[in-house]
Amino acid sequence: MKDRTLIGIGANGQISQWEAIDWQTVEGNVRNLRRRIYRATKLGQWNQVRSLMKLMLRSYSNLLASVRRVTQENKGRKIPGVDRQVILTPKSRMALVKEMLRYTLWKAKPTRRVYIPKANNKIRPLGIPTIKNRVAQAVVKNALEPSWEVRFESNSYGFRPGRSCHDAIKHIWQRLNKSHKDRWILDADIKGAFDNISHEYTLKAIGHVPGRELIKQWLKAGYVEAEILHATESGVPQGGIISPLISNICLDGMQQLLKGKAGLIRYADDFVATAPTREKIEAIVPAIEKWLKQRGLVMHSEKTRIVSIQDGFNFLGFSVKHYKGKCLFQPQKEKVFGLLKEVRGWLKRNRSASAENVIRHLNPILIGWSNYYKHASSAQTFSFVQHQIWDTIWKWCLRRHPNKGKYWVYKKYFQNTQKERWIFFSKITDKYGQSEVLQLFNMSHVRIERHIKVCGNASPDDPTQQEYWQKRRQRSKGIMRMSAYWDNSDVRIRTV
Repeated sequence: MKDRTLIGIGANGQISQWEAIDWQTVEGNVRNLRRRIYRATKLGQWNQVRSLMKLMLRSYSNLLASVRRVTQENKGRKIPGVDRQVILTPKSRMALVKEMLRYTLWKAKPTRRVYIPKANNKIRPLGIPTIKNRVAQAVVKNALEPSWEVRFESNSYGFRPGRSCHDAIKHIWQRLNKSHKDRWILDADIKGAFDNISHEYTLKAIGHVPGRELIKQWLKAGYVEAEILHATESGVPQGGIISPLISNICLDGMQQLLKGKAGLIRYADDFVATAPTREKIEAIVPAIEKWLKQRGLVMHSEKTRIVSIQDGFNFLGFSVKHYKGKCLFQPQKEKVFGLLKEVRGWLKRNRSASAENVIRHLNPILIGWSNYYKHASSAQTFSFVQHQIWDTIWKWCLRRHPNKGKYWVYKKYFQNTQKERWIFFSKITDKYGQSEVLQLFNMSHVRIERHIKVCGNASPDDPTQQEYWQKRRQRSKGIMRMSAYWDNSDVRIRTV
């Protein structure tokens, strides 16, 4: 039976204005359909699964949500594919929706190859699909992902709904803390995972489900670089919305492979295996290599190593090591100095920026960085970073006014309160005409919050766990509000 994936993907003429869309209803429709797919998969009702997946592919709500995600929410929304098309206005988004209703994707267009810098001074190749292919991938992902959420292993945390880096970090802590016997680690990295995944294995693993032929086209479409078309015999394009899901499908099963032999924590293509002895770690390496070979993958020889917890290792930006018999996670030194380098570089390039613009630029960076690391043993690091940033800001202020004295500079850019001195600030007026004080975020004030790991195979798509996920979201929102606003004496601090 031929899959009619994009024929009649939505219902004609339902909404004419982007601003008139009821997003709460749209998201509710998509969420309910995802839960129905999840439940049917869990019950093994495969005919029902196929029918619901086709319904999702034709859902008008799914189309609207996908267009919104691609053109409004994604960070790469301003980067065009080979079609050189970007959609950034409400009018053009609605036009894209109407076009997708009539559009039949007979053959996927190739991706556009672009490069982004990596932390190790190398570059990462990205394949940017056309705007219509991105929307179609988001549509297909909503149909495919709930079914796989039932099957994915509990120790997989990367690019999955409701899971994060902190869940993986917490799991590692549970395996390596003094209450557990694991002391040796296989710190592994898969070499070019996204570029080398076997197409044949991918399609076999996905099976004959609605949308399979589209996925095959996206895999085989190739990429364009310097106006030259290059074929793709393996791999999935980094930059495709559905690519992380495909990689998770291909890498699923490693936990079962190591069951009873070693603990496993995987985040996308980075994984850690733990065991009580070095011999047990060495024994599982050949099995992992054989397992990866079936998928067209190999472990990166330079980035894969066997280490003792006493020596420590780095994972997802954290440094993991035993101190006096206790497993601690701290911000990785390279990430700390990378943040300071970024801040200093921006201030050097923007010597004429106003204090308000400096605060508006730096606060989101500092808040995001501290939010990521506040679940670890980061108090000392936060104090160090805060001191270094204050020192950089002070030198920036002095350079702006070389003919003024230090006391004059201090009075212009800094204020004191009952609890704190030398606060970098700017007076602003809000949209209601009220005067407010905008202050630079103080990282040393951030409280360490221990992260609560997601339970087992819990998934937001599971209709029986709605209460669990509601409580988890409420807790997360509460923590974010505390990070965005804090009180210093009797002055409400506004961060942007």
